[in-house]
Amino acid sequence: TLHENWLDQPDWKPNAQGIVTNTDFFGGDLKGIEKKLDYLASLGVTCIYLNPIFESHSNHRYDTANYEKIDPLLGDEEDFRSLCAAAKERNIHVLLDGVFSHTGSDSIYFNREGRYGDGGAYRSQSSPYYPWYSFRSWPNDYECWWNFITLPNVREENPAYDNYINGEDGIIRHWLEAGASGWRLDVADELPDGFIDRLNRAAKAQDENAMVLGEVWEDASNKTAYGVRRRYLLGGQLDSVMNYPFRDAILGFLLGEHASLIMDRIETIVENYPPQVLRILMNHIGTHDTERALTVLGGEPAGSRGREWQSAHTLSPEQRETGLERMRLAAFLQFMLPGVPCIYYGDEAGMEGYHDPFNRACYPWGHEDEDLIAWYRYLGLLRQEHGDILKDGGLRSVYAHDNVLSFERYVETEGGEDALFVAVNRSMENAVIPGLHLDNAEFIFGAPYPNPAGGDFKLPPFGFTLLRIHREKTENGES
Repeated sequence: TLHENWLDQPDWKPNAQGIVTNTDFFGGDLKGIEKKLDYLASLGVTCIYLNPIFESHSNHRYDTANYEKIDPLLGDEEDFRSLCAAAKERNIHVLLDGVFSHTGSDSIYFNREGRYGDGGAYRSQSSPYYPWYSFRSWPNDYECWWNFITLPNVREENPAYDNYINGEDGIIRHWLEAGASGWRLDVADELPDGFIDRLNRAAKAQDENAMVLGEVWEDASNKTAYGVRRRYLLGGQLDSVMNYPFRDAILGFLLGEHASLIMDRIETIVENYPPQVLRILMNHIGTHDTERALTVLGGEPAGSRGREWQSAHTLSPEQRETGLERMRLAAFLQFMLPGVPCIYYGDEAGMEGYHDPFNRACYPWGHEDEDLIAWYRYLGLLRQEHGDILKDGGLRSVYAHDNVLSFERYVETEGGEDALFVAVNRSMENAVIPGLHLDNAEFIFGAPYPNPAGGDFKLPPFGFTLLRIHREKTENGES
């Protein structure tokens, strides 16, 4: 079904057969993204990560029907090439979502519904795709992703499947040639090491700068999945991962967790990850798999409440005001920490929403929170202006106690050190950083630092500061 109203809530109720079909659409497409590239560029965006865009028969498109074709509702390959070319003119790259641990049951490969004629593994054991899948009893009993029968698992180590995805004429290389700059791997934990190795080699063979980024929710440096210690970050596999630990730390701090514990979490990732990975981490505070950050920061927790409750609940004016105060601080921290800030579409416009599908509504064109958009634009400018520190700089804790989190980002220079001092007060009360001594501090943003000689530094309610500091080397070589 196609919605007539762009601002409708996505369908969530079961149909007459008791099934939630995920088959309602709103009409957004690749040409629509291309038309909005100037808006994205105004936010400082340099990369667009797209959820799956290949042919499928659900609105989430994680049930791939054909890796070789763009979903007709979104456009075609020519539209994709046009989008990538137009994005590149604005120094924006496009990252694709690679769903390679399973396909859709309604696909050219499996074809349970018969949409694709008589072929497919479900309909013929002589199908070239039959060895891709694991049948316990053909055709109805097969391994599938988390027991969703619409998502049959593939055997990634099957040579024919591996070649189809990673071969010289495979899917990875084709879409990089068409203009993509890399791949985000869905459920990387469920992809065998050998498959990721070969995927990485295929991507780099096509484009040495192609990114391979994994969906990993935990610390990817010491992850064990299905009894195997993973080697994601040891070279030749993932260039980067989605940084859920930083998301949990940022939101946890703003919702009351102890500042010192939050800093411990952040420093653990900084210490565990190779610097080549750390500098390009995908730092988000919300994704299509999480509640909207604004709802988390301002609203009542959904807990175990079902979709009916979630669909009916939005933030009250008071909750929204508190949520927006925290949201600005969350984005500020997100842009200041090591890694690359990633904005989940609409977060910058003040979108709310509990779990899927309420976190996946359409962007509120004409109903945006313009003040919040201006905030994000300014953060984007700050990142560009201080990229010498924010893109490659180290991190050290300064003061993390009670309601205050503060740290420095720094880089060594020939004559000493350049640093950015970042401090946030999450409370509705004044807060103090005692005995702060920051010589040669240049005020950039937020609460000014009034006392170069040092002393207690006061932050107002929901206050923050950003200072730039230059330190000369002393005679003994210390900054």
